[in-house]
Amino acid sequence: MITPLDIQNKEFKKTVIGYRAKDVDGYLDFINTDYEKLYRENVELKDKIGVLSDQIRQYNNLEETLKNTLVVAQTTADEVTKSARQKANLILEEAELESKNRLNDTLAEVENINREYEQFKKELSVFKLRYESFLIAQLNSLEDFYDDFEIESNARDDLRVESSEEEEDFLDDDDNLEA
Repeated sequence: MITPLDIQNKEFKKTVIGYRAKDVDGYLDFINTDYEKLYRENVELKDKIGVLSDQIRQYNNLEETLKNTLVVAQTTADEVTKSARQKANLILEEAELESKNRLNDTLAEVENINREYEQFKKELSVFKLRYESFLIAQLNSLEDFYDDFEIESNARDDLRVESSEEEEDFLDDDDNLEA
């Protein structure tokens, strides 16, 4: 890739019939100034792309970790629910066998188990809501990040369009001067 220094150091051979050195030097200075700015901007943009790529990679890793955490949490919740149901079924079966002799005691124990089961369901619901809120916050954060990135990208595009229009105006002025 040609660098601004290459443009600045470029020398042309002089001939009897040729371009005016002053015009060529002036135009090369003009091109060098714009090219330097574009060259620096290109380096900055490449650096920004690298930083943004790293951030995206981090967010993807975070998303994967969250997915794995949710899978583990769901699996754990399913196992706990299954275990609680099995435990409740065993207790109910034992209660039915002992109901002939201890009807009052068995009814109290069943009520206690039902309260525990309801409490577990409430805790599971709270757990699920917290994880959903956390995920929504993370998704909103990602959307804000992408929105900011698009705004900056559009602003840079607008600057490039304005720069191109100014250069065309300058070139048109040069054509009019030579005519």
